[in-house]
Amino acid sequence: KSVATSGADGTVTGETVEDGSRSEGGSEVTGQVEDRGPGPFITHRLYRLEGDLHRVANSRRHRKGLRPHHVLRAESADYPPPLHPSAFRRFWAPGRLAWWVAMLFVVGSGLFTLAGAASTWPASMPVALQHPTTVAWTFVVGAVFFTAAAWLQWTEALNGDVALALRDDHGRSWRWFGWRPRNLGYLASAIQLVGTLFFNLNTLEATVTGLDSRQEAIRVWTPDMLGCLCFLAASYLAYAEVSQGYASLAARSLSWWIAIFNLAGSVAFQISALYSFAFFEPISPNALFWANWYTTLGGLCFLIGSYLMIAEVFDEEEEAREKVDGRLVAQVLEGSG
Repeated sequence: KSVATSGADGTVTGETVEDGSRSEGGSEVTGQVEDRGPGPFITHRLYRLEGDLHRVANSRRHRKGLRPHHVLRAESADYPPPLHPSAFRRFWAPGRLAWWVAMLFVVGSGLFTLAGAASTWPASMPVALQHPTTVAWTFVVGAVFFTAAAWLQWTEALNGDVALALRDDHGRSWRWFGWRPRNLGYLASAIQLVGTLFFNLNTLEATVTGLDSRQEAIRVWTPDMLGCLCFLAASYLAYAEVSQGYASLAARSLSWWIAIFNLAGSVAFQISALYSFAFFEPISPNALFWANWYTTLGGLCFLIGSYLMIAEVFDEEEEAREKVDGRLVAQVLEGSG
């Protein structure tokens, strides 16, 4: 992991941030801020408080509007915080951008799952969903919701850059355009947004009838494959962001499970695209079945991940009740003082 000490723009309390210097006794000074993450990327920032207590801003949690959490040892900051028990007890938060991102992804992935299931098992569906045109336009609408969610997620990442966390300048204006090359969440969101645009083209072209195998391969399969590749790359970057490294096992973290389900959904979409390729002759019934089956599986994985994103909006403790190692943060600060 790369570690860099920021300058005076990294303050939380208005105190001057030190440049990594030490006191006369050789101990690290309070106020030091570190940027951490794999390679050149920043996935979390640490602000040194009293003693060994640190305030930590994680990239994904920061862009989702969640408060920084606290750890007693700097090395503990390299792991995402565990799930808060009350995360699933609330649902309604229309004033939060992250909530709208989650809800739009829920609708989009739900429609993809429904259309995929109708394509895989048409005889088991209601009459309205047995018609190919209805299924095709269900995919189209689902892709539109995916694009809307991806665009909001991109603006969320643009304005929630963790490199700007733990600072005093809370009055920053909202940005509609920008570039955050060291933010994995931003890169993941940007690539996924491009992928959704490919899916918009793919689903619209799939409504056109009378195409031969070559035309379908060029107009339908090609944007599908490009969209799947974008989703796969974006999902891994989002997983690396949550892992705060190239890979991790953090089963107690809600954000980690969201990244895992989204990555699984992207893998399923990719397998579906491989099954659906046919250039010189029509796709075989067996390949078509598995292509639809993996589309359904991918949509279901994204649906689960999207539902968990709703709970993620509430995945934090009240500031006054936050604890580290069984003690209230306020008590730790008083003890250090």
